Amino acid sequence: MPDFAEPLARLITEFKRLPGIGQKSAQRLAFHVMRASREDAEHLAQAVLDVKDKLGLCRVCNNISDSDLCQYCRDPGRDAKVVCVVEEPHNIVGIETTRQFEGRYHVLHGALSPLRGIGPDALKIKGLVERIGQGEIEEAIIATNPTVEGEATAVYLARLLKPLGVKVSRIGMGIPVGSDLEFADEVTISKALEGRREM
Repeated sequence: MPDFAEPLARLITEFKRLPGIGQKSAQRLAFHVMRASREDAEHLAQAVLDVKDKLGLCRVCNNISDSDLCQYCRDPGRDAKVVCVVEEPHNIVGIETTRQFEGRYHVLHGALSPLRGIGPDALKIKGLVERIGQGEIEEAIIATNPTVEGEATAVYLARLLKPLGVKVSRIGMGIPVGSDLEFADEVTISKALEGRREM
């Protein structure tokens, strides 16, 4: 690695700690910040600090929020009878871009992973059970990721929630639109067949 002045080297090191940022990308970002005006650098620094200082979790669904309730929980137009359970706050963005879901959310902040020591107590499951126990929710859509951990979490939640009298469904999984069957693995094809629907 070339020798950089200490402040620049430190900035490169900090950028490399971000996900998906390697040495070259970190250098490009650091040089961009160095060339930017002091005002732009201050705006960037303040934006980073604001994320740390002004954001917290919604007291109902655990989504990221700048107030007591997130935008979805305080929206009276959303269907409070249906809750979509996701692993992380950024998963909500993908669902919202479809403009198909009108309900509310519950964020677990992770998935079950016994190998990494993540059990049910490490996730935000208790709040979900309490919400369902209040009787307003009629359906829980489990939208955890299609990974081993996500599947284990979905199965665990289904077993936990069904006895509470709520309908529990799982998002459909399978072949992505625009892809070719010959490139799909057997698990993906199996899930696609399981999730088939009448036309």
